[in-house]
Amino acid sequence: MRLSPSLRKHLAGVPVLSLLLVSTLAAATGGLLDRSYRPLAGKTPVNLTTTYGGDVLLVVNTASKCGFTPQFEALEALHAKYKGRGFAVLGFPSGDFKAQEFEDEAQIQQFCTLTYGVKFPMFEKVHVIGDQATPLYKDLAKSAGEAPKWNFHKYLIGRDGRLIASYGSKVTPDDPTVVAAIEKALQAPAAGTH
Repeated sequence: MRLSPSLRKHLAGVPVLSLLLVSTLAAATGGLLDRSYRPLAGKTPVNLTTTYGGDVLLVVNTASKCGFTPQFEALEALHAKYKGRGFAVLGFPSGDFKAQEFEDEAQIQQFCTLTYGVKFPMFEKVHVIGDQATPLYKDLAKSAGEAPKWNFHKYLIGRDGRLIASYGSKVTPDDPTVVAAIEKALQAPAAGTH
């Protein structure tokens, strides 16, 4: 773990055991989220740990031309309902399954916004399976023991940055098991709090 010069100065007199605790907490909250992605059709990468660390997240690989595309409505409803409690849906468009996503990110953004009213964060188009899978999806697949088998696979990540559950495409975002898992995860304290 790299420390900024100001943090190093601040921690100069702190016992080694406390430093190990800080390092462990940083690793726990970073983990899966310790990477950056551009917002959809945007230019400046967003660091997921900085922006969403301590939140409960539902990470979804999306596609605009899929039979599961209407799940955007339930994903947006979940995001709107729980965002004030430290929850976010993070969408990652992908054309890995029968090229069911537009090539142009601006077109993806326009489709999601105008057709389904999507306001939850959408990120750059990525690969979610195979050797070309983005590091986030490689780590999610490893943690879950399964990579997405189709569009709209959902991974639930807890406040501690660790995977809680993995849901296949046929499990809708408003399925009672998904909602119950989100609500339970929202009750957990963020890493480093009591």
